[in-house]
Amino acid sequence: MSTTTTATAVTPLSTQDAETLLTAARRAAEAAGVTVSVTVLDAGGHPLAFRRDDRAVLISGETSTRKAYTALQLNAPTADLVDLVKPDGPFHTLTTALDRPLLFIAGGLPVHREGRLIGAIGVGGGAPEQDHSFATAAVETLRP
Repeated sequence: MSTTTTATAVTPLSTQDAETLLTAARRAAEAAGVTVSVTVLDAGGHPLAFRRDDRAVLISGETSTRKAYTALQLNAPTADLVDLVKPDGPFHTLTTALDRPLLFIAGGLPVHREGRLIGAIGVGGGAPEQDHSFATAAVETLRP
């Protein structure tokens, strides 16, 4: 007797979802009086949405993108990875292991639907804890 499991298709992250995430993160940042950049990537690491507030520091655009990419590649919040890449951490060489740079600063979160990874969001421009909270607020908007 053979048993087969049929994988259920999960709806991918849409551009509408990406705009929802971007808007929610920006609103959370605005409420805190922080100017930020927000990047949303699909499951393949391709940009679906990006926005840098007019007064956000220029580097925040790069950091938001790298945070999203890191969260996507490792399927983990970047805040949870910071200690793992310190010089005495088990993954200290991971920061230079790939051609595309990872960034281990809080503010990147994977996005899941029905338990499957469908993309990631990165927020840059505030303090790391702030960026993490803005990204978390955004991800909460997609939960059923």
